[in-house]
Amino acid sequence: MIRVIPLLLASAVPFFAQTVPFEVEEATISQVHAAMRSGQLTCRALVGQYLKRIAAYDKNGPAINAIVLINPDAEKEADDLDRRFAQSGLTGPLHCVPMIVKDNFETKGLRTTNGAIALASYIPAADAFEVKRVKEAGAIVLAKSNMAEWAFSPYETVSSILPGYTKNPYALDHVTAGSSGGTAAAIAASFGLVGLGSDTGNSIRGPSSHQSLVGIRSTMGLTSRAGVMPLSLLADIAGPIARTVEDAEKVFQAIVGDDPNDAVTAAATKHLPQDYAASLKANGLHGAVIGVLRPAYERESADPEVVRIFLAAVEELRGAGATIVDPAAVEGLAEIRRPRDAGPCMGFKYDINHFLASRGDRVPVANLTAIIQSGGFHPSVQRRLEQAEKGPENGPDSPSCKAETVYREQVRDAVVRTMDKLKLDAFVYPTWSNPPRLIGDLNSPAGDNSQFYSPTTGFPAINVPMGFSRGGTLPAGMTIYGRAWSEPELLKIAYAYEQATHHRHAPGSTPPLR
Repeated sequence: MIRVIPLLLASAVPFFAQTVPFEVEEATISQVHAAMRSGQLTCRALVGQYLKRIAAYDKNGPAINAIVLINPDAEKEADDLDRRFAQSGLTGPLHCVPMIVKDNFETKGLRTTNGAIALASYIPAADAFEVKRVKEAGAIVLAKSNMAEWAFSPYETVSSILPGYTKNPYALDHVTAGSSGGTAAAIAASFGLVGLGSDTGNSIRGPSSHQSLVGIRSTMGLTSRAGVMPLSLLADIAGPIARTVEDAEKVFQAIVGDDPNDAVTAAATKHLPQDYAASLKANGLHGAVIGVLRPAYERESADPEVVRIFLAAVEELRGAGATIVDPAAVEGLAEIRRPRDAGPCMGFKYDINHFLASRGDRVPVANLTAIIQSGGFHPSVQRRLEQAEKGPENGPDSPSCKAETVYREQVRDAVVRTMDKLKLDAFVYPTWSNPPRLIGDLNSPAGDNSQFYSPTTGFPAINVPMGFSRGGTLPAGMTIYGRAWSEPELLKIAYAYEQATHHRHAPGSTPPLR
């Protein structure tokens, strides 16, 4: 007698999906989707493997200490995506992409703290714009990541919401940079497929450099900051951190666009839609003209080995087809000065007070004064909080902001004039000109080269891995920087360089689980 076994539609996956494991370490979105189409992988299994890696390596084993909160509904959301996949295939370009999201992005129903105990009870009612966009594309918020509290520090990732420092997976006694160091460490250690970070002066590109990742800081206005707790809206940008250029591009494609809740994005409508995937060409460096921006990194404290790695990267660009202009300094920059008596324009006090006021009773602290009075912050940020509170707010119509607008426009003009004169497609320079520091070291040369060019102009910059220093142990990254709205060109350069070199490799501290 033949026995009929009923088909369970909710788990309509071939038997070998349960017996042939899919290795998530260093996996890409395309590989995940191919495995799902072939029946080798379910969304539930993918999420489960990342959760196992977090359990094994984040607070145990090497104790990377990157994760502050795991989404308790992640597996339930994965089951729902599996049901939908069984009915009609992939639900979107980010179908079942488990994402690590920095803890300054509002996430509906998940605590969002900006790294501070003062906000430990804040549960947002809605997602940040970029979180909403990636969810609509099929992604799952798997976990929230540690950050430099209030996004203050570019140097280290430490906060009051999570005890201890986040460690660099490549060298556990070294820093991750800041402030998106938790996202970067988690993606480098394969705790998720891709991540979201924010960048005011460094905080996507620096952690990406320190952890051999790709990080995109967009043109100001191409991506929304709505729902991301601000540091300084004059320069704040939110965007992807990933292990490959292709994965970063896939997230970037999902998050770009205008948003009525962030007025600066109105300018994006003239430059969209774009098919950023069309830029991913292995021969993309052929014909590119790239300038070496030596003033961005040349200083006495620059590490000789990192500089040698960068100059070797320049030769790799040349070998892959680019024309190199060296040096390529921005002309007239030294003559541009901020008025000395203008004072700060908006900044942290203005922006955080307005953000908190807009959330009303949902947030446990109403303003910066209440934050300081609460004592709910890491001791290392107390002085900066108090200094910000003593300073003026200087709103957008203040003389300070008018002077700042003029200054930034002059810098933009100088960059564009130089690029036009030299016929450049992009500038390059080492993202940091020194290796990652030891945890706790705030005295040796830092090497951060990211604070000026992109944040001041609002022009885009992408970090790509360019190699390792100290016997192949400490990652180093290269910045590719261009004019406004030049993301397609920058992505083309970044992808072609990545494909020509393949400098990234997985960290040894978080190997595949057996």
